[in-house]
Amino acid sequence: MEPQRKGMLLVVSGPSGAGKGTLVDRLLKDDPTFVFSVSATTRGPRDYEIPDVHYHFKSEEEFDRLLAEDAFLEYATVHGHRYGTLRQEVNQRMEEGKNVVLDIDTQGALNVMARQPDCVSIFILPPSFKVLRERLHTRNTEDPAEIEKRLNNARKEILQQHRYRYVVVNDGFELAYSQFRAVIRAEKHNTQRFKPTVPEE
Repeated sequence: MEPQRKGMLLVVSGPSGAGKGTLVDRLLKDDPTFVFSVSATTRGPRDYEIPDVHYHFKSEEEFDRLLAEDAFLEYATVHGHRYGTLRQEVNQRMEEGKNVVLDIDTQGALNVMARQPDCVSIFILPPSFKVLRERLHTRNTEDPAEIEKRLNNARKEILQQHRYRYVVVNDGFELAYSQFRAVIRAEKHNTQRFKPTVPEE
């Protein structure tokens, strides 16, 4: 039997510090059928970020040009910076039978869900705002004012969780990851994308 599989579009969201990036990184290491969709952004790179690996870093003018060309599957402004998912990049991977994962904010995710309702959407929740604040402080990538801004945004983002197909609470990485993978394993066998044929012999 040679089952035919359609590429899955996996949309993962959650507040900054909820751990969605760590879950996605582990998935990409463990499951070679998944590829990461690199978003375009107008914000500058952090010290550890590699252009065209973590993000496609664009100037405001370059982003405007891509918008005019209708090059984005979705785009949004988050924390004062613009982010967008390049349509051609996602479609090409899906056509190749690859599973594509988008690590995007709620604005962008809702746009993708509206345009591609067969996508698999997972919202990652922190166990509490106290833990979320501690995680943001531990990262040492934002100043106190930025942390407060992200916490305020988190409260708004969490109100959108019911619009996702699944929710995973990250109250310990290994448990959260096992739940995350359980969703993905089940969705790989969804009849929308898994179409096996039964041979006569």
